[in-house]
Amino acid sequence: MSHTRPLDTLRAADAPLFGGKSAGLGELIASGIAVPPGFAVSADAYRRDAPLPDGLRAELEQRYAELGSPPVAVRSSALGEDGAEASFAGQQETYLWVRGAGAVCDAVRDCWASLFTPEAVSYRARMGRPGERPAMGVTIQRMVDAAVSGVMFTCNPVSGDPSTVAVNASWGLGSAVVAGEVTPDEYRVNKVTGEVTVRTIGPKEVEDVPHPEGAGTTRLDVPAERREAACLDDAALALLVDVGKRIERHFGSHQDVEWALARDSGELMVLQSRPVTVRPPAQPVETQSALSLVMKTFGAAKGS
Repeated sequence: MSHTRPLDTLRAADAPLFGGKSAGLGELIASGIAVPPGFAVSADAYRRDAPLPDGLRAELEQRYAELGSPPVAVRSSALGEDGAEASFAGQQETYLWVRGAGAVCDAVRDCWASLFTPEAVSYRARMGRPGERPAMGVTIQRMVDAAVSGVMFTCNPVSGDPSTVAVNASWGLGSAVVAGEVTPDEYRVNKVTGEVTVRTIGPKEVEDVPHPEGAGTTRLDVPAERREAACLDDAALALLVDVGKRIERHFGSHQDVEWALARDSGELMVLQSRPVTVRPPAQPVETQSALSLVMKTFGAAKGS
């Protein structure tokens, strides 16, 4: 199969063909981090024929069948989107809880099309890339039915403090946080001692969950008793910090990690890792609102 590869066969050197997201997931799998299984579509497929040639459609159908035909996330993996100097997080589309080979093929095409939304074009212009010929790989992964999901920075993204892990978490899938529809819990943990130094519980009024009809997602009101309850305990935070340190050691740099805790097993699954690109301000700002803004802006790919 010429246009697709299993994620566990990808490494950093594959980023120019499959995009940083897919290549980074391959690196995570190689390092022993728990990652939902899946496969990647190369940017060459995008360059050959945006309407999905028959050969690629057949490849996608076969890979999806080999995965067990589960609900999947179909996520953009644009070339150059997760570099050390700029993150294109949120500029292209992600589709969650996609079911059926035909829907997967449609979602791949829609990811390609999202390269040319006004937001994506404007962002490339702001980053000094207005005339480039963009190209996109696509990541397809088995969905995690997340009881809790969020983002973790292996340094403080506001002050740049390397001894701090910053965590942002909310109920359900991460898409409600990215859409700005929910204020998540915010935690800071000392990377050396494990002490939780900041614990701010957000009013988590809504959560995104799988649609009861089996495809797509739906947004529900969170019951009152869960809104003000912390969605992570100390044990979960300790697990996150441990995984974050392992990921940081593997890549050799501070990382922005997207994660989910599976509803059925409680297993921590890593959905993405990219270099931290947030630069601390000249005068460090230590307010929770500033940290929340940074995380919402840079912390999670759109719809993840």
